[in-house]
Amino acid sequence: MNQVPFAVSLLRRGIDGLDDAMLLLLAGRRRLVAGLAASKRRGGLPACDPAREHAVLARGDGLARRLGLPPGLARGQLALLIADGRHLQGLAADGLPVPDAPFPNPNPGDQAMVGAPTHPYLRWLPPPRRWAPVLRRVPQAWQRQLLERAVGQLLDKPLRAGELGFLQGRRIGIEVPDLGLAWVLGLEDGRLRSVDGPAEASVRGSATDLLLLASRLEDADTLFFQRRLELTGDTELGLTARNLLDRLPWEEVPLAVRIALNRGARAARAAREAWRAGR
Repeated sequence: MNQVPFAVSLLRRGIDGLDDAMLLLLAGRRRLVAGLAASKRRGGLPACDPAREHAVLARGDGLARRLGLPPGLARGQLALLIADGRHLQGLAADGLPVPDAPFPNPNPGDQAMVGAPTHPYLRWLPPPRRWAPVLRRVPQAWQRQLLERAVGQLLDKPLRAGELGFLQGRRIGIEVPDLGLAWVLGLEDGRLRSVDGPAEASVRGSATDLLLLASRLEDADTLFFQRRLELTGDTELGLTARNLLDRLPWEEVPLAVRIALNRGARAARAAREAWRAGR
């Protein structure tokens, strides 16, 4: 058995210490939340305070930027803590108000994207899984053509720069279980094409979450941490593809594509929240 280098052992001990400290802080936070809940009851104040939750998340966003943390990491952690606080007070965690992630390297043209559709009738829009039987009737050739066109526009620059060479001869899958759809992509003649055969690595997630990822309204770290996205198969291949997407300069994606993704993702998220609220 290989001996663990002293530096590795020392760093692991440091990580263990920080993990212990985070759990101690979490326990202390829960005690404070319980005390706060009792104080609000005595004062006749409402248990739920959305404005306060927004302020906590916004403060975390600002601190995360100053500390150089990945976008969305602090927001995801704080959202889980707020959900736990709600649970301690006997409140539902559904519809937790998580503000939109700021766009990396924003451009003035992106201002056209601001504003989410929040029409009340969105709750009558069927969730994606109810569209699955209809989508299964769409010819596979049409599905493939639409997917190749969308991916080609989104990844046009890295394709032309040869940054997707690691996919040559490899197959990566996209699975959307609530729509009953799955595709396998491979690099052929400098283009990403839908190919036959099993995927070596797959990204699996709901239609809404994948759209939020593609539009940069949610980041991969948060979605994977919350288990809203799953990576299966060849982990190294999947992480390489994911890291490339994380580095993709958002401002270089065609503006029309950014606007379409942004509005589509916001509409899908609003419809999901409205449908959950109306259940």
